[in-house]
Amino acid sequence: MTPDLITVLFGDPFAVMNTIGLIAFALVGSTKAIREEFDLFGITVVGLAMAFVGGVTRDLLVTRVPLALQSPIEIGLGLLGVAFAIGLRVVLASPDTHPITVVSDAVGLGAFATTGAIVATGAGVSAFGVVAVATINAVGGGAFADILLDRSPFILFDDFYASCAVLGGGAYWLASVAGFPGSTAAAVCAAVTVGTRLAAVAYGWELPTIQALGLAGR
Repeated sequence: MTPDLITVLFGDPFAVMNTIGLIAFALVGSTKAIREEFDLFGITVVGLAMAFVGGVTRDLLVTRVPLALQSPIEIGLGLLGVAFAIGLRVVLASPDTHPITVVSDAVGLGAFATTGAIVATGAGVSAFGVVAVATINAVGGGAFADILLDRSPFILFDDFYASCAVLGGGAYWLASVAGFPGSTAAAVCAAVTVGTRLAAVAYGWELPTIQALGLAGR
């Protein structure tokens, strides 16, 4: 392995979380495209979009060249996730609903919420900025993938998903303010995000709609 690859895989918390997030979200996005019977090119496009759009948006918000455009390793990790998704489809009838994909989605969400929080904190933004960038990094790719799949982004309805990233980003900020080192804050963010997402899936948590609250007009 090259020194750059070693750094990406085993370096600082950002590098570790970014690696995990790219592979996990590329896998999840690709399984969605496979379910919709996209061709191989379409599967790759949707997978890479889910992996990279959130991070690109994050980088643009903090006015730096998107990391995806700086290193070929980034694209390679995304393509690895696409390959995993195709492999899953060979052995599973419905990989998009399999626990492997569900857990990968939660892990990717936690990883990207953490990278967003790390970058935002490094840029010196406010507490709101840390939470906002963490959330955008975590859910931006999934929202864009849904648009490519010609459906409304599911983060906007009927699920407790983006809220998990909000909680994770808030946890990162609180840990940082409390004086914990960056690696500890990163671990807290990832644990809160992944934990709440898996709990939401297990227990069917959803944010209420206006209609469910009985506040809609007759």
